[in-house]
Amino acid sequence: SSSNINTALVVGLGSIGRRHLRLLREIRPNLKIIAVRHSHESTQNYEADLSVYSIDEALKQDPDMAIVANPSPFHLETSRQLMSSGVHLLIEKPLSINTKGVEEFLKNCSKTKCKVMTGFNLRFLPCLEELKSEIKSGTIGKVLSVRVEVGQNLKTWRPEQDYSSSVSSKKRLGGGVILELCHEIDYILWIFGSVKWTIAHLSRQSSLDVDVEDTADILMGLKLKAFNQSEVNVSLNMDFTRHDNHRLFTVIGEKGTLKSNLIKGRLSHFSEKTNQWKDLSFNQVDRDYSYREQLKHFLCCIEENNTLRTTGEDGLEVLKVIDKIKESHSEESKLFI
Repeated sequence: SSSNINTALVVGLGSIGRRHLRLLREIRPNLKIIAVRHSHESTQNYEADLSVYSIDEALKQDPDMAIVANPSPFHLETSRQLMSSGVHLLIEKPLSINTKGVEEFLKNCSKTKCKVMTGFNLRFLPCLEELKSEIKSGTIGKVLSVRVEVGQNLKTWRPEQDYSSSVSSKKRLGGGVILELCHEIDYILWIFGSVKWTIAHLSRQSSLDVDVEDTADILMGLKLKAFNQSEVNVSLNMDFTRHDNHRLFTVIGEKGTLKSNLIKGRLSHFSEKTNQWKDLSFNQVDRDYSYREQLKHFLCCIEENNTLRTTGEDGLEVLKVIDKIKESHSEESKLFI
């Protein structure tokens, strides 16, 4: 059934929690927003109407929805408490740090009719949506291989905080390049379906002050078959080290190539017929855009009881792949998923 949203929680006020809070306030000026914080250290409320310091306190305010944006090792524990009171959840990615307990949690969510969305906001980027429809409509014919590269320097990523104390750089807070940049794994699954196997090598290449991997080189086999009946391979390179902030998705097909630059919002096509590159679209959006669209979609799905575009199950699928990537690295072998 449809329901109006009157009260929202934002759990965790790190950089991502503050962004969600600001956008929620912008989209719904009259919403009652409660910030759930882990310590009394900072008294600044940002855009919230009230700050509380436990989920129990937050539940007394009878919230309709919550954005779970505390560090990922705590996502499940927080979400369980909220879900059992029937609160709809937008959980930041990654859903958790591994698959442990996730399936059971999602089963319980469907029992309590509580909607769960995983925060894969990049799916709302026009250049990715367009890339997906170009592939589906056969612009480059059969897909032969896929190359995905993502890199940004941890030091300059969130200039307002010291990177070495950030979630990204700490193992115990669910850091590391794979969990932090798992958007790439999500949109590979979103566009191509499922992954069959993976071989991965993770390393710490830089002199950054981190206790996690800062570089990952991953090969994955998709369940698709190319024209020569062999599997389609994806190579995925991720890092926290490069200074030229970079997010590139290239799909090579029998009749040409599609290339999406997610930072510039550009989708280009190289056709075998013309033998040259042509921009299909150029849609540069600000950093808030995909988060804003995601929030609007989430609110609308709750209020009109529609199906979510990204679900808790999507978050689980990504974690299954991540678990295998980490295992493949430690066992130095190709693992099936």
